[in-house]
Amino acid sequence: MIKILFICHGNICRSPMAEFVMRDLVERAGLADRFQIASAATSTEEIGRPVYPPARRELARHGIGCEGKRARQLQQEDYERWDLLIGMDRANLQGMRRICGGDRQEKLHLLMDYTARPGEVADPWYTGDFEATWKDVREGCAGLFLALTGQDPPL
Repeated sequence: MIKILFICHGNICRSPMAEFVMRDLVERAGLADRFQIASAATSTEEIGRPVYPPARRELARHGIGCEGKRARQLQQEDYERWDLLIGMDRANLQGMRRICGGDRQEKLHLLMDYTARPGEVADPWYTGDFEATWKDVREGCAGLFLALTGQDPPL
């Protein structure tokens, strides 16, 4: 089983979007039993809160639900529990390294590094552009799916 943990600052926008987009891809490919997928935050600011309404609406616009998701913080133990810890931006990566005590097994990555245009997924909390975040997350998850399965994602 491949275990993927997506991480952003608050776990209410980008990382839950990535969690549910990736779940959708593996389910549609008939590979859900081969994956465990979740998300977490580097901060404590939003712990226990549901997915931010505009992010929830953007997912729903594409037929993807996220009911029941509540923000949680990344824990040091998560480094051993998960195969890949995928951050949305460099600040997330820095927080992930701090919480996990480094990256001795090279498990920490940025989502957009799985695309032809590596970089960061902009935080829609600040940009207000949830559609642009959706596009980046979808592209990143598609690239990650290809890298892990060797198959084209069912887009």
